[in-house]
Amino acid sequence: MIRIIKVTNRIWGNVNHAQRLSSNVLRFSISAVKDRYYTDKHEWIDVKDNIGTIGISDYAQDALGDVVYAELPAVGTEIKIKECGALESVKAASELYSPASGKVIEINSQVETKPALINQSCYENGWLFKLELSSLEEIPNLMNEEQYAEFIKHDHS
Repeated sequence: MIRIIKVTNRIWGNVNHAQRLSSNVLRFSISAVKDRYYTDKHEWIDVKDNIGTIGISDYAQDALGDVVYAELPAVGTEIKIKECGALESVKAASELYSPASGKVIEINSQVETKPALINQSCYENGWLFKLELSSLEEIPNLMNEEQYAEFIKHDHS
C-alpha cells in the first residue's frame, strides 16, 4: 500500500519527479524553481540575481512536525554559513543554518506569528528570510533538487 504524503504543483525544468522515500511512502516533488539549492541540514535557498530566499525543505518540515516557534535572524545582520536561528515544533527543536553568507534584508514576519505556515507551504508562504548574498561562489557547493532527492533517498530512508 502506498500512502501519498504530499502532492505539490511544482515543476523542476521540464521533468516531473516522483521519489520513493520509504517502502510505503511516495512523495511527488515537481518544482518550478530552477535556482533552488539545498544543504545537508535540509535548508534551501532560491537564488534570484544576488538575493537568496531561504527556508527549510518539505522533508525537514515533515520530520519536525507541527512548527510552533520560529527564531529568525534580525534584518541587517551579516551572517556566514552557520547557525542563524531556530525552529521549535511539538516534536523537537532544530537549529536553523544559513546555506550562504550575506546580509539579512528581509524576514518573513508572518512565519514568526504563524509558524504553521512552514508546514503548510514551506517553499512559497513559509520561507524564512532573504539574504543579499556576499558571494554567488558558495551556491555551487550546495545540492540541486535532483541531488537533494538522492541525498534523502540514500541518507534518510
